[in-house]
Amino acid sequence: MTTAQVAERYYELIKLHQYEQIQNELYSHDAVSIEPENDSNLPLVIEGLAALKEKEALFFSQVDEMFGSYMSEIVVSTFFFSMMTGMDVKMKGKQRKNKEQICVFEVRDGKIVKEQFFYDDFA
Repeated sequence: MTTAQVAERYYELIKLHQYEQIQNELYSHDAVSIEPENDSNLPLVIEGLAALKEKEALFFSQVDEMFGSYMSEIVVSTFFFSMMTGMDVKMKGKQRKNKEQICVFEVRDGKIVKEQFFYDDFA
């Protein structure tokens, strides 16, 4: 798949909240994930699809209540695509807030090999 095809499929699946299918279908087995420094207990850099799945499960285990989510359209270049995602959420032990982030994905040989997120979790 081209980067545009991966991005379109990602967008289609994320609108349906199909996170596991996204990882199984679109990610390389040795994909890397990078988070900014934040006040959660999520690891900042991880490698490998199994670790990405664990990180996703850890994040959702910290969600107390989800009130909604939203995203921008995708922006695609030769090897990268990006989008803004947001959620109206109450994390366990915290106040309800809108969390927004910019997501950048690198695609090689038809698979996502790196994801990097940009947000301010301290605000």
